[in-house]
Amino acid sequence: MDETFTAFEGHTRIASATLPELANLLARMGHGPGAALLIFSDLTGRETDLDLSGGPAAVAARYAPAPRGRGRPKLGVVPREVTLLPRHWDWLASQRGGASATLRRLVEEAMKRPDPAAARDAAYSFCTAIAGDLPGFEEAMRALYAGEGFAGAIAGWPEDIRAHALELAGEG
Repeated sequence: MDETFTAFEGHTRIASATLPELANLLARMGHGPGAALLIFSDLTGRETDLDLSGGPAAVAARYAPAPRGRGRPKLGVVPREVTLLPRHWDWLASQRGGASATLRRLVEEAMKRPDPAAARDAAYSFCTAIAGDLPGFEEAMRALYAGEGFAGAIAGWPEDIRAHALELAGEG
């Protein structure tokens, strides 16, 4: 599953999609260089820049998916290097399906388990960038890291910011 990003104009959420999809959508909507947009990674909450110059055709070409190299391109498999100790390789070799299948299975299982610390950090990054000047920001961040009262602390914030912060924090 590809990482998604969310675009905000002021306090209003415009759209969420993969980076190429979002760039193309924003360009087709007429947003260009200098637009008052903030783009955030839904995985990390960090702000990301998009180059929307040149119009929709240029943006589509710029953010077109890169051709895949070796591997199993129809499955989206990309070869990379993994460094393990010999005992790890021995254990992987003894698993059904071999090392690659076992690693994929372990990663998929880990991805299904939410990481509360990563969710809090993503919500914090997002809130710091877009809501740092909103009333109750400091109290909301304390509540976020305390693990209780975050939703109540941001109840007075604009709806789209509140909803997105809660989603990133795993409370939405």
